[in-house]
Amino acid sequence: FDAAASVTPEQLRQAAARTGVFIHNAINHGHWQQRLTSADEATRATALGNLKHCIRVSHAAGGSGVLLVIGSSADGADGPARARDEIRKALPLAAALGQRILFENVWNGLYYKDDGPRDQSVKPWADYIDSFASPWVGAFFDLGNHARYGDVGAWIRGLGPRIVKLDIKGYSNAKADAEGKWKGFVDIGAGDIDWAGVRAALRDIGFTGWVSAEVDGGDVARLKTVLAQMRAALLG
Repeated sequence: FDAAASVTPEQLRQAAARTGVFIHNAINHGHWQQRLTSADEATRATALGNLKHCIRVSHAAGGSGVLLVIGSSADGADGPARARDEIRKALPLAAALGQRILFENVWNGLYYKDDGPRDQSVKPWADYIDSFASPWVGAFFDLGNHARYGDVGAWIRGLGPRIVKLDIKGYSNAKADAEGKWKGFVDIGAGDIDWAGVRAALRDIGFTGWVSAEVDGGDVARLKTVLAQMRAALLG
């Protein structure tokens, strides 16, 4: 659910009950603008409030977690430590409501080089997640976002049980190299991702969580197409 800022927990609970739409998580709002890595204390306080609101929204809707971008490398080397301090303040609420705080791998320059080589190690990202020493912190691993940085299956194995949920989309490095990195996204199943390798890695770590298609939506026909693409990519 990507509109947490616009609703109260009770409003979303009623909407989900009325429509029958299942919501498995909330997406933290404002995490690019009000960053947990910010050096400004007031900004971090706002970001923490946003996170706690999303925890309550996800719980009210019947979800099990919150997708969170922890911040940006633009906030300096101390940014991740600042984010960790703030996120820890939300862990008692997350535990009380049964909500996982799940970090998404995005192009924010944290724990990998944004324009670096395509064989980068998962260890710094895994170590950051582990630094919380909490079962309420994990990874919302975006398969398409990672295609620029290395073998997707290798990162799945490296993160292992830290992965709680997945985003899926296709990515073509050749298209990105020719047209710019934001033009590299393609249909699920297309592009450079080794989907057979992804399937094998997910089996190896015993993944059984939710997978969200982060692609353009549309009518019923479009949604059926996306579902077919997901099944082909993930089930073979």
